[in-house]
Amino acid sequence: MLDAEKQANDLNTIRQIKEVVDEKSSLDLKQSSDQKDASECHTKEEFSDSTEVSSIRSRQNDMSAGQEKCSIDGCDTADIEEVQRAHSRSIPPEHAEDTNIVDWEGPDDPENPMNWSSLKRWTHIMLVSAANFLSGIASSMFAPGVPALMEEFNSTNTILASFVVTIFVLGLATGPIVFAPLSEIYGRLYMQHLGLVGFLVFTIACGVSSNLNMLIGFRLMQGIFGSVPLTNAGAVIADMVRQEVRGFAMAIFTLGVLLGPVIGPVSGGFLSAAKGWRWVFWVLAMGAGTVSIICFVVWRESYAPILLARKAARLRKSTGNPSLRSKYDKGLSDGDQFKHSIGRAIKILIYSPVVLTLSLYMGLVYAYFYLLFTTLTRVFEENYGFDSSIVGLSYLGVGLGFLVAQVSYARLGDEIMRRMTKKSGSSEMKPEYRLPLCIVGGMLVPIGLFWYGWSVEKRIHWIMPIIGTGVMGMGNCLIFVSIQSYSVDAFELYAASALAANTVVRSIMAAVLPLAAPKLYQALGLGWGNSLLAFLALAIIPVPILLLKHGESIRGWNMERIGSL
Repeated sequence: MLDAEKQANDLNTIRQIKEVVDEKSSLDLKQSSDQKDASECHTKEEFSDSTEVSSIRSRQNDMSAGQEKCSIDGCDTADIEEVQRAHSRSIPPEHAEDTNIVDWEGPDDPENPMNWSSLKRWTHIMLVSAANFLSGIASSMFAPGVPALMEEFNSTNTILASFVVTIFVLGLATGPIVFAPLSEIYGRLYMQHLGLVGFLVFTIACGVSSNLNMLIGFRLMQGIFGSVPLTNAGAVIADMVRQEVRGFAMAIFTLGVLLGPVIGPVSGGFLSAAKGWRWVFWVLAMGAGTVSIICFVVWRESYAPILLARKAARLRKSTGNPSLRSKYDKGLSDGDQFKHSIGRAIKILIYSPVVLTLSLYMGLVYAYFYLLFTTLTRVFEENYGFDSSIVGLSYLGVGLGFLVAQVSYARLGDEIMRRMTKKSGSSEMKPEYRLPLCIVGGMLVPIGLFWYGWSVEKRIHWIMPIIGTGVMGMGNCLIFVSIQSYSVDAFELYAASALAANTVVRSIMAAVLPLAAPKLYQALGLGWGNSLLAFLALAIIPVPILLLKHGESIRGWNMERIGSL
């Protein structure tokens, strides 16, 4: 009697298991159908789901057959458990809840940088902005002292005179290729320290250079290490600031990036005239040393994959469970991960049409910015008789334009995104909603170029070309902040690589294009020379307009390749 009851209970258990398995199989078949319909917008891993589901279903059918055989042959409980174990082994982690995955302890986990106190988050943002300010100011601070520099080194080569300034920007293009993937492997903290210390060392080296070739080489290395905060800053903001309020933080970060090259020539002009060009580098070294010390004391890691990897390591040690791992863990060693990640910026640049288009767009506008910096000193000295000690004041128009644009973006950027999200009827805040102010900036740049070019050509009062540079500065700033914000929103986890892709293109263009400025203005004059640049700027105005309208669908191109990076 007891044996009969036991057999009946076993059969009942088998039926229940079979019903659960059948429900799972039906659900998996539906997921497979849904995935097929959406295959064009899924990543490479998601494309393989249908194959995996088919494999799971096959294993489930084998299990069902085994269970039915058990019901006929009268298998005992041990046989049933063996079938269940085989079934559980057949389902990969993505189709079954994995209790070994380490994640945040809910949305309010205090260890999550998104939940840090406002003081802690803004301390990090201000520090990375200060580092960016130093990098920006270093790019142009000794530009007014270049004539004295060339005289000291007995050189009359005008191309080298421009190159010693723009070689720093070429360094900004080189560094992100290596430092961006490193920050996504080892975290933001180590890269921040490495960048600041390297920048400090080569700033001192520039100050003690004994010939022009040595100075150019050290300037290149100074730019390479100075690129770290440029790629790190947007990523740090993505780590700890939510998308709906991220625009304000991005405006603060770019304030240092853009104001640095403006304040540099103003302060550098007075400093070079009073103490000589070498003192420019001593002042920069003092600033870099101060920021480095503060960062060593207060900076904390903010990259979620690194924090969760450390949490998983602590839990493995405390629980003795070696299977615990971060939800971002791909099972790769640091070496394999570096090989996989190195060049990710270039890969994103190649495979993402949106990133490539916006990088070229910003690169052209940013090149105008440095072209202006390399020629403004000579224009105001020759056309308006400015002394070398005060010629740096001619850069204040650009600086004022930057400030107006920064305040405007900080005030309107997030508000425009919220309104466009509400108007769309969806709760999704799309990266394209960052682009309206980019369109405004694109219209201001050619206006500023026409204004500046013809003012200096006709030698109208000096305030007129300065106003023109201010209009151009406003446009440049709105474009810069909008595209930086777009890149961070679109590639949150890999924001460092996306920003690095943008930095590489714009820095190369900013380093090369100004070298053509002397011959351009010699051939066409300041009026038509700047008009040519303005016509190019007019031609690219439709770029952000088209991306605002079609950017979401274009972002879907090559998603399979981008998803596997």
